[in-house]
Amino acid sequence: MERKHALAGVKVVDFGWVATGPGSIKELAWHGATVVRVESHRRPDPLRTGGVPFKEGRPGIDRNAFFAAQNVNKYGITLDMSMPRGKEIAHRLIRWADIVAEGYAPGVMAKLGLDYESVRKIKPDIIYLSTSQLGQTGPHTQFAGTGLQATTLTGFSHLVGWPDRDPTGLFGPYTDFVTPRFNIICLMGALLYRKRTGKGMYLDCSQFEATSTFLAPAILDYTVNGRIWNPMGNQHPAAAPHGAFPCRGADRWCAIAVFSDEEWKAFCNVIGNPEWTRDPKFATSSARKENEEELNKLVGEWTANFAAEEVVALMQTAGISAGVVNKPEDLFEDPQLKHRQHFQFMEHPVIERHAYHAPAYRLSETPFEAKMPAPCIGQHNEYVYKELLGMSDDEIADLLAEGVITTDADLAEAMKG
Repeated sequence: MERKHALAGVKVVDFGWVATGPGSIKELAWHGATVVRVESHRRPDPLRTGGVPFKEGRPGIDRNAFFAAQNVNKYGITLDMSMPRGKEIAHRLIRWADIVAEGYAPGVMAKLGLDYESVRKIKPDIIYLSTSQLGQTGPHTQFAGTGLQATTLTGFSHLVGWPDRDPTGLFGPYTDFVTPRFNIICLMGALLYRKRTGKGMYLDCSQFEATSTFLAPAILDYTVNGRIWNPMGNQHPAAAPHGAFPCRGADRWCAIAVFSDEEWKAFCNVIGNPEWTRDPKFATSSARKENEEELNKLVGEWTANFAAEEVVALMQTAGISAGVVNKPEDLFEDPQLKHRQHFQFMEHPVIERHAYHAPAYRLSETPFEAKMPAPCIGQHNEYVYKELLGMSDDEIADLLAEGVITTDADLAEAMKG
């Protein structure tokens, strides 16, 4: 018997924006939820036009792989909610749905008459998720920005880089990839609560607060000891050697971390106990930290003779933490990711064959499904309006004529402006 998906029957209207909201709802879509992603040609999602990478490096409304990654397994429609009839259609979608999710700046949905208090009047048991940079309340809630700005607010940007240089910041908007995990847990809890009580729920998630929890050690160290953490490059307060070391081949590296004297002895055995390992300046953890620059140079001279995979195998066999510093293309050949079928390939109408990241977890009884690639803008207008909302051809034609359902012509006009 075919196993049912965990969230089969759950219906979601995704008014998401950029990465966090759509990335949260994507996880529901992987597990069987029916998700309708609402957009407009007049104001397309910034990921469609400003994110990277684009197919063959050429920008285009349906050519962005980042947008595709955040919207897999969703139906895509276009709807101008600023128009009176657009609001009516949005209300019909909400009556159909179990969950509404939005990721606009605080106040935007209220201006459209689609905030939680308005929506619950037409669907009392609705579960409504708002995910924004700083949350819906507070003195700074109107500060505009993206995940890059939120990442700097958390303090991560201050900590990433070298001690003698300006902060480099994290690669990409870290908050966009952390916050969805909180949102998913909250949505699962809300679904269970509604199942038990019949009541809906409003979820207000601050990306700033969600991500700050991952700096708990630094926050606790300041709270308890008054210490302020600063950029350390690849160093670690309690480990030496600790860092990325050059290996044989062009731009190949491995990461090694040695924390204890026992691990140091094992490390020395792996590299053949050269004479310098017996120098008193490396005899204890504290001594190795004091002479870390010289130690790292010596370790790098040894690792440079081997392929990164060889170094990692030797170190891990001896119980030492080590890993290959992979390039993105290396991931497609990673045996562990292959075994778990992490990359799911689907044919996108424009991007063509394209890899999607499957969920990092596996449910034993209800597997995920690679149902369909991310939608082109407005790709599923006919299906959603006719099949899900029960509209007639005449109704749809009227909405198209009025510009409520937007088209490529509206996109052309918006681009001119």
